[in-house]
This record gives sequence, C-alpha cells and structure tokens, in this order.
Amino acid sequence: MNDEQDTAGGSGTYASPPCFMHELGGEGSAPAGDPSAEADVRRWRKAERERLIAARLELPADVRAAHAAVICDKIDRRVGDYAGRTVSIYWPFRGEPDLRGWAQRVIDKGGRMALPVVIAKATPLIFRVWTPGDKLEKGVWNIPIPVEDVRVIPDVVISPVVGFDAQNYRLGYGGGFYDRTLASLPSKPLVIGIGYSLQRILTIYPQPYDIPMDVVFTEAD
Repeated sequence: MNDEQDTAGGSGTYASPPCFMHELGGEGSAPAGDPSAEADVRRWRKAERERLIAARLELPADVRAAHAAVICDKIDRRVGDYAGRTVSIYWPFRGEPDLRGWAQRVIDKGGRMALPVVIAKATPLIFRVWTPGDKLEKGVWNIPIPVEDVRVIPDVVISPVVGFDAQNYRLGYGGGFYDRTLASLPSKPLVIGIGYSLQRILTIYPQPYDIPMDVVFTEAD
C-alpha cells in the first residue's frame, strides 16, 4: 500500500464507494442505515482514534519535525504554482505535523494562507486569512484562530488526519466538520491529507457522508 494514494480522478464529485460495514462482523453483511452496524462503526472509530493519537504522540518532537519537512516538499511538488491561490493550513494539535514554518514559503511564492475556524457544532468551518505573526485568539479546544474575520474560500485544503486508508478516506476527531465543510464549498478544492505512515489503516469503514481526500502525504516514500 502506497502512502501517497491519489484518487482525484478529475471527476470533481464526492460520490462514495460502497460502505465496508459488512466487514465489521467478519461473516454476513449489514445494510447501510442499520443502526446496530452504525453503532459498531462509531465504537470502533472512537477506539481507533485513541490508539492512533497515542501512537502519534509517542513520536519524538525532532522526528515529527523531520517528517513535516518531507511532507512540505511533497505538497510543493503536488501544488506547483502558489501564485494567486489560497491554501488552508491548520494549527497543529496533539502531535500533528507542524507546517506553520512552511506557510511563509507559500506566501513568499505569491500564495495566501488561511486557517479553519469552528463557528458552531454541526456546521461547516469557515476560513480566515492568516499570515505568521497575525494576532490570534483561542477558538474551540483552545486552538488559535485569527482575530480578524477576513473570510476566504480555499483553493487547497491541507487536512490533518487521525487515520487514513487506501481509498484516502479520513478518520478525524469525530465532529464531522471536515465532511460538512467540503460538501458546502461552492467549488471543489484540492484536498491534501497530512499524517504519518503509522496512521495508515486498512479501512475507516466509510459511511455515505464520508468524503475522500484527493491525496494523502506522509513521510514515507
């Protein structure tokens, strides 16, 4: 399994492949919408999040920094020209790759950076323009967000993952913000998942509302 799986396909749609819920029990199948199967998926995802976050946090800081540098180079190669494009980054949380230093590289090449902001539960994220050094305030989970409410629509979304699978489905923190946001945007951005190779799993058991990323980059070749 390659750690740089690309499923963009040029379709510009978010159609999901069939669910994998039938794999939960090993034998037989559970149809989409089965409350028992959906509950099993939720329990499994919660346990898997805890396991993967713990493993991520065990990586030494210098190793995470080295991995982040490799990932940034891969993003550069994939995106190419940043001039006139808006790139949504993220504020690193619980051992996620720290790409904040790379943000200035994008700006120096003519791009514009943005940070996602949670407005309310069960609603899409918004994106505020951000430049390193801008004044910040604490948002949800005390994650810093830009004080100035200058909103933009990103051309490129850099999304950290808790886990990811071969079909580029993302296991996140469970709030559903990622999928709601992508479904609500007026045009499809390039969506790049970011993580470490240890976060790769066989499947996240995708549900009909899950939206795959275009590509996932880790430190692995």
